Amino acid sequence: MSVPVLFLALLAGLGGWWLARQKLMARPWLEHGVLDGVPDFEASHDPARRAALGFLLAVIGSLFALLAGAWFMRRELGDWQPLPVPGILWINTAALVLSSLALEWTQVAARRGDARSVRLGLALAGLAALAFLGGQLAAWQQLAAAGYYVAGNPANSFFYMLTGLHGLHILGGLVALGWTAARAWSGARPEAVRLGIELSATYWLFMLLVWMGLFGLVAGWAGDFIEMCRQLLS
Repeated sequence: MSVPVLFLALLAGLGGWWLARQKLMARPWLEHGVLDGVPDFEASHDPARRAALGFLLAVIGSLFALLAGAWFMRRELGDWQPLPVPGILWINTAALVLSSLALEWTQVAARRGDARSVRLGLALAGLAALAFLGGQLAAWQQLAAAGYYVAGNPANSFFYMLTGLHGLHILGGLVALGWTAARAWSGARPEAVRLGIELSATYWLFMLLVWMGLFGLVAGWAGDFIEMCRQLLS
């Protein structure tokens, strides 16, 4: 099995797990009391913030979907010259995965009331996210040093735009995560920061999913997969 198929299968699995994690099939109006595995909105203190996050993720997902569509249309023109994918992007991807996993672990610690693990998990998630952003800047520097500038080719412009826009969303998430971490490190009880942790974990997992899609796009695997589908259907 080729790399594009394996990568996109992983992406589909990650997306399915994220959707399952949101409990979209739950029907709490048919039950009484608190359901196992369904977010306890009363305990989270602010269901409006959850709804706001859902709206934000819908907007972000639509934005990147439109940009991906523009990428596919623009690459059909004759002046499109794919640029090499820096190897450091694999390390950056691992850092973002680590950051997301750290927040998932922090959620569990918050539910247990383990303040020490909450602080440790938040610190690890933040450091891994900063490593991801630093690695993205290093990838830009490597490409610029090799002569792949923003205005040099449409493929270059799309790469810098997509990765830069994703990095800005990670940076914005770091601001919210930093606020939650500051409260945790200042002595707030895990119950007081639990909602912030859960919202950050959901946001981080979504941004990881977006990044995996962008990685497959700029690496050319998404295009290869579509071409394979065309050949199968022809």
